[in-house]
Amino acid sequence: MNIILLGPPGAGKGTQAGHLVETRGMVQLSTGDMLREAKSSGTEMGKKVAEIMDAGMLVTDEIVIGLIEEKLEQGAAGGFIFDGFPRTLGQADALGELLAKKGQKLDAVIEMEVDDETLVARIVNRAAEAVAAGKEARADDNEESVRIRLVEYYKKTAPLIGYYHAKGLLTKIDGLGEIEAVRGAIAEILG
Repeated sequence: MNIILLGPPGAGKGTQAGHLVETRGMVQLSTGDMLREAKSSGTEMGKKVAEIMDAGMLVTDEIVIGLIEEKLEQGAAGGFIFDGFPRTLGQADALGELLAKKGQKLDAVIEMEVDDETLVARIVNRAAEAVAAGKEARADDNEESVRIRLVEYYKKTAPLIGYYHAKGLLTKIDGLGEIEAVRGAIAEILG
């Protein structure tokens, strides 16, 4: 199965993806992780990525699709979880074309819906708990930064929600439920 988990920062996508990796043998394809891995790999693609990132430029969609294609060729028994990709309609089209070329498809797009105020409070509290426990909190886990990240997320993601809804692939779940409840909702969608 190939799925996309959509949801704003702090919605729990990473937690849920980790569970799917452990229990279903899926592979999480996080664009950030793939770019860092490519940058240090020494391959031709890796050298190109390093050059672009070191210059402070954004990596092109073609390069990201190339990295995803490499991962698809390596295969995954349980399928793939796309995390942080696609972020635009152009990327969604490119992902669809790539999967079709590889004889695969997207099986589900799961949107983890959240109440913004509850999410902001959750992230700010998480940062406070980290500090109280003597750990370092993320620098951007403050109310102002979280609200800016939410606006960016909604601006970029709203078109994707409509795109995948029109394709009959989108299912919305309550992303603010208890971890087990959210896991159960995802398991029900995946069958």
